[in-house]
Amino acid sequence: MRTDRQQEKTRSRRRMAAPLALFCFALLPAPGHAAPFYHLGSAVTLPGQAPGWDYVTYDAARSHLFIGRRHDGVTVFDVTTHKVVTTIAGTEGANKAILVPQLDRGYSVNGDGSSTEFSLSSLKTIRHVHFGQDADAGSYEPVTGQLFFTMGDSHKVAFVDARSGKLVATMPLDSGNIEASAPDEHGNIFVAERDRDQVVRIDAHTHTVTANWSTTPCHQPVGLDYDAGNQRIFVGCRSDRPVLAVLNAASGALVTTLPIGRGNDGVVYDLGTHRIYTANGIDANLVVIKQTGADDYALDQAITTRPMARTLALDTARDRVYLVAAEGGVDPAMKVNTGVAPFYPNFYFDNTFTVLTYQKN
Repeated sequence: MRTDRQQEKTRSRRRMAAPLALFCFALLPAPGHAAPFYHLGSAVTLPGQAPGWDYVTYDAARSHLFIGRRHDGVTVFDVTTHKVVTTIAGTEGANKAILVPQLDRGYSVNGDGSSTEFSLSSLKTIRHVHFGQDADAGSYEPVTGQLFFTMGDSHKVAFVDARSGKLVATMPLDSGNIEASAPDEHGNIFVAERDRDQVVRIDAHTHTVTANWSTTPCHQPVGLDYDAGNQRIFVGCRSDRPVLAVLNAASGALVTTLPIGRGNDGVVYDLGTHRIYTANGIDANLVVIKQTGADDYALDQAITTRPMARTLALDTARDRVYLVAAEGGVDPAMKVNTGVAPFYPNFYFDNTFTVLTYQKN
């Protein structure tokens, strides 16, 4: 049987424990606010006929989002006013706009194997350059000053001098599905080959392939970006079990893989925050991976977006992510790209193309 003194000590401990428990509880994050997650800030639908699109790129100096809208051409969208500024003249069939701010230039990647050069400041067309029979995507290689264009149907890539607009060289690649590319700041370009499950390194000086690296167990590599500081290549794959693969850019060795959503097309690395962003259209999610070291990666956050939001651009100044999507369907009378998904849309509805802004505030 407890003494009166023991009972008083017990009551005293309980009185002290109650406010301490309340204090500790107050330090816990409230449900739904555990971290500054991205969320949908705005969704702006652009009027127009049934859309088709591919890559989006962002000009931070002018707050312009360039959207490769294929049939319509390159649409310029102001992310501050949420309005279309213009469509670049002569860019019909464009999949992407490559931006070179140091030259005040942009270059469309047109499906017919041409590029339309335009001024970033005036958005006026300067000239039209032909380099092949088809084109899918591309990037700018700053060391040699060359534009790099991929031509999957032709199994080729092309190099064009950005200042003169002259074709410098074309070279063959064994791939018929040449996807995203990124320069390494030393005159090389890394390129994803979706149908061959590999990344190739191309020397932009000699226009030759200098390395072929398997991405296995990452199959169907599509999105790609590069971390020059740690020499790491980030590859988004459309495998049955989709992953982000991290490769050592010096050796090609697989560092690690992390799960992402199905239907990846866009991968962007943010040097300032050491995060990798992946847009995944089939699962309709944005998966963000945190890099804590050259070989250390973990999930930072994943949020739902909209179906078919598969490409993205990053606004580092505002900490925003821009994606685009549209409402579509599957017409059984038309060919369906079942390699992406059993019911991958083969048409889109008019007046449904939407610019999505995801932000933390």
